[in-house]
Order: sequence, then structure tokens, then C-alpha cells
Amino acid sequence: MNSHVSTLRGSTETQPTRDRLASDPAYQAFWLMRIAFTIAPILFGADKFAHVMTNWDKYLAPWVDRIVPGTAHQAMYAVGVIEIVAGLLVLWRPKIGSLVVAAWLVGIIVNLVSIGGYLDIALRDFGLLLAALTLSRLASAVDLRR
Repeated sequence: MNSHVSTLRGSTETQPTRDRLASDPAYQAFWLMRIAFTIAPILFGADKFAHVMTNWDKYLAPWVDRIVPGTAHQAMYAVGVIEIVAGLLVLWRPKIGSLVVAAWLVGIIVNLVSIGGYLDIALRDFGLLLAALTLSRLASAVDLRR
């Protein structure tokens, strides 16, 4: 008899992680999102130094460039460090890290909307914002000690 009850329903029963990963859709969703929000910010952050995917400097709004010290290119180095730290925070503390990523995405969205011409990317980032908030809620519901 399978005595597994989803942790989202408040179960205090224990079950090996592999079984739980195979049988608990909420736990599966939590891990998929945790992996995505760990890897993506780290990769995007690292690319701020390498510029392999794109020239990130073009995505910095002129008004932001005026208020941050240094050049847009130097600002992107700081952005890269913040994104890498946010990804690592999702790995270590997903509930807090996902809220940091969500806040960071709000900043990116405001920046992109203020530039104009990048509304498609801002809309994509809005979807990522909702997903990051969802990860925070899942992290609140999923007991990681089990």
C-alpha cells in the first residue's frame, strides 16, 4: 500500500526522495523550476563577461547608464555578478533566492520597457517573474528535509 500523501497537503510521513520525485507532481515542479532558476541566472550572468549570446550593453537603458558609475559595459559586469549570486542563492535557499530573482526580473522589465523596442523580451521576463514567484510558493510548500 502506498502511504504517500503530497507534502502540499501537510503530510508528515517520510518517503525516500527518489520515490517522492517519481510520484509527487508538486515536488517534480519544484525541482524543475529550482534547476532552471539556478542554471539560467548563472549562465546569463557568466555571459555578461563573455558576450557570447549577445552584446548585453545594448539592453541597458540610457537613464540607468547615467545613474550607475562607469560605462554600460562595466555595469554589465556588476549585473553578471548579481545574476550569478542570485542563481547560487536559488540553489542554496530556493525560497529566498527565487524572490531575489523575481525582484531582479522586475528591474529588468522596467529597464527594458523604458528603452522601448524590447517589449517582447520584457514580456518573456514577465513570464519568468511569475515562474520565479511560483518557485517561491512551491519552496514554501515542499518540505526539503524529507
